[in-house]
Amino acid sequence: MPTDLTIRTYATPAHLGRHQVLDPRSLAYRRPYDGQPLRATNWEPRIPVLNQQQLVVQGIYTSRDYGLDDDVDALSSCTGNAGTALLSILLSKEHANAAGLNTDNAAAAEHFAIGLYADATSRDEWNDATWPTQDVGSSGLGIAKVMRDRGLIDQYGHATTAAELCVLLQTGPALMGMPWYSAFSSPGIAGFIDSDPNWADSPLEGGHEVCVTALEDVAMVGGVLDPDHTVLRIRNSWGSSWGDHGDGRLYLSTYLALREQIDIVQPRRDGDTP
Repeated sequence: MPTDLTIRTYATPAHLGRHQVLDPRSLAYRRPYDGQPLRATNWEPRIPVLNQQQLVVQGIYTSRDYGLDDDVDALSSCTGNAGTALLSILLSKEHANAAGLNTDNAAAAEHFAIGLYADATSRDEWNDATWPTQDVGSSGLGIAKVMRDRGLIDQYGHATTAAELCVLLQTGPALMGMPWYSAFSSPGIAGFIDSDPNWADSPLEGGHEVCVTALEDVAMVGGVLDPDHTVLRIRNSWGSSWGDHGDGRLYLSTYLALREQIDIVQPRRDGDTP
């Protein structure tokens, strides 16, 4: 295991489950902002909104499918769910199906997400516990490694600043691991998770992984990003009844407030895109 990893662990209730893992070797792969124009972007997942909760209702029986003694109704698999949403954007329908990702069926796609999560817990070499059997959570970095191991992506890069994040979103979606405050669980109008100005005073519930699917509004003042009016859209994995039909929004200023605990990973296909 690399000894220079930066690791921040969080509680892993079944609706969350992300840990922050930073590797300086992969963090070197960033696309800096060099002043190019930033435009609004939209990367729509090709799968229904997933739900890492209510698994039995979806027909997912972990006792049968994963050899467990009992069925669990929720998993700390947000990293796998966010990764699955992202893959549904990167891959054509045919390639997704060939990889085992059924883009037409939510339960089948959730099953795929759980498989990603299980592999990521093994790929997270800093943690000896794995799922199945131990629902320990995983990391965005672990999910990206699994995608590359499976040949689904060519590489992955990172962003460590607001401008770098906006640059990445010019070319595709990104995974965002973040600390999750209880106020975020009850989004306001249009699904803004930071609509409550006092969100930072609400309890920290754990760590969560989402897929950033859009740079919805880009605000510039004097050629400089205005984070208070620049908007990110995220795809969550708590079903379509959460937020804006399963999506959430936040201002770039919220990303900046949490930046030290956030990791941005962008899996990419830079070769022939199927």
